[in-house]
Amino acid sequence: MNRDMTSTQTLSQAVWNGSGLMRNVVLVLAGTALIALAAQVTVRLLPVPMTLQTLAILVVGFGYGARLGTATLIAYLAEGAMGLPVFAGGGASLAYMTGPTGGFLLGFVGMAAIAGYAADRGVTRSLIATVAVALLASAFIYIPGLAWPAIATGTEWSSLWSGWMAPFLLGDALKAAVAALVVTGAWAALRRS
Repeated sequence: MNRDMTSTQTLSQAVWNGSGLMRNVVLVLAGTALIALAAQVTVRLLPVPMTLQTLAILVVGFGYGARLGTATLIAYLAEGAMGLPVFAGGGASLAYMTGPTGGFLLGFVGMAAIAGYAADRGVTRSLIATVAVALLASAFIYIPGLAWPAIATGTEWSSLWSGWMAPFLLGDALKAAVAALVVTGAWAALRRS
């Protein structure tokens, strides 16, 4: 373990120092596996299921930084596009990605980038700051998530609010807080070791 932790070092760098290709490949594959597993923890709501994906994405973004976190989410989407059952309920394929959740899937990349950007700047050492970034990143996914059905199907704002956003706000806030606790807790454990 690297005990010489700098303020701009990400959690993954503090645990596994270096930037080699093999390290990055292993981290990306581990990150996509974590997100895919979290996607299978599903509460069925219509038209979009509630999963633990966003919790896993925040942890990956906060843990990996912007570049590696974004690469992990792009790899995750590529896995799903190739037919691997990584999306909610074992979903996969380009057809799945262009369905109702398509905007949220795209928003996941931005979510990881926002969390990773904060991690790259050392923000993830403070619980309050990490919660604030997690809430911002969680709110971001609603932009493409709601724009997608509005543009594709002409869904009215009132329907988007009541069916696509309001039921998820409390859960997203809780997942943001849990992600912040996990990451700041990991930093605290590293400092003690």
